[in-house]
Amino acid sequence: MPDVFSSQSPGLSSPLIGGFAITPNDGADLPFTTRQIRITGTAGTIAVTWPGGAETVEPVLAGETLDWRIVRIKTTGTTATGLRGYY
Repeated sequence: MPDVFSSQSPGLSSPLIGGFAITPNDGADLPFTTRQIRITGTAGTIAVTWPGGAETVEPVLAGETLDWRIVRIKTTGTTATGLRGYY
């Protein structure tokens, strides 16, 4: 099926173009900086690294969708499960 939007650049207000399962890792960045994160498993906390380098531990709810640009989710400090990233 042809993609009639293939010549347009994706932006923050355009539809998401891909997704991936997130495995928290203390030493490696995500494959893509996210535009959105979904919590498909259990509630808890996620230890995130923001694009500017700041690190925070954030509480999240099961089923929550977060419009966050994140470059890393660390194992240490993350208790929530079923994390998915979208870009």
